[in-house]
Amino acid sequence: MKWIALAVVALSLGGVVTLMGQGTSTSQKVVKRPIGGNPGQVRTAWPPKPKPGNELIMLSGGCFWGIEDWFRMQPGVVQTAVGYAGGRTQNPTYEQVCYSNTGHAESLLVEFDPKKNSYEKLLKNFWDWHDPTLIDRQGPDIGDQYRTAIWTFSETQRKLALASKQKEQKNWDKPIVTTILPAPRFWMAEEYHQQYDEKTGKKSCSPRTGLPIKG
Repeated sequence: MKWIALAVVALSLGGVVTLMGQGTSTSQKVVKRPIGGNPGQVRTAWPPKPKPGNELIMLSGGCFWGIEDWFRMQPGVVQTAVGYAGGRTQNPTYEQVCYSNTGHAESLLVEFDPKKNSYEKLLKNFWDWHDPTLIDRQGPDIGDQYRTAIWTFSETQRKLALASKQKEQKNWDKPIVTTILPAPRFWMAEEYHQQYDEKTGKKSCSPRTGLPIKG
């Protein structure tokens, strides 16, 4: 349920609220990066239309603030956006996704240049980011909106995702529960969620692997 309920209680008591994401917040500062916020022209187009030569990857892995910032640090990433996918409600709001059983997962859409990075390497970044053995949760965030999923745009992506999942399973004692399904409609989240860490200047959370993170 993330931190909305806590925020409401704290504010009602005159408190000050600092929103946090999937893991432990860090004191590291985040600077704005020269990376766009309209992958595949998703703000105005669906199906998405990446620029010629570029490709898309769409993922769900816990709170979308942190995973977006994580991917905006990866080579070859040119555009990112966070939103909602995989549910029943059209054009849902954040509050609906949190409380109204929409079936949507907090999701990330990335446009990248395959000459500078590969789909397979970005999947490895995805596994490094979160714990794919957890069902409907990551860190302190609990609910099906925090489930782990790979949404594919082609048969090639589906096969690569399945192979990557099988390879990653060797690193875990518990079964990986990440679903691999054709990409559904991606609904853009509210503007204040977009590039959240860059807006606040602070990292909302860190990768579960403890990998070094650079601003």
